[in-house]
Amino acid sequence: MWSLISMLVWGLIAGALARLLMPGPDSFTWTGTMILGIIGSFVGGLIGALFTGKGIDTINPAGLIMSVIGSLVALAIYRRISAKKG
Repeated sequence: MWSLISMLVWGLIAGALARLLMPGPDSFTWTGTMILGIIGSFVGGLIGALFTGKGIDTINPAGLIMSVIGSLVALAIYRRISAKKG
């Protein structure tokens, strides 16, 4: 229970930091920002696994810095996909 709550809080923090570092016209609610941070955590964990060479057979959440970096990557991909649709 507490791990779920902490994952949601850290996801909100990472997503908010990514949106602060990469401002734009996104109309995310706070839940969208939280989901961005959670996705960013897994993307950051994947990036970290690629750099450390520890393997990516299991997906682990990353620390806050890698979560923000992953959120920035996810936000850039989201913007590119949404720009092509519009």
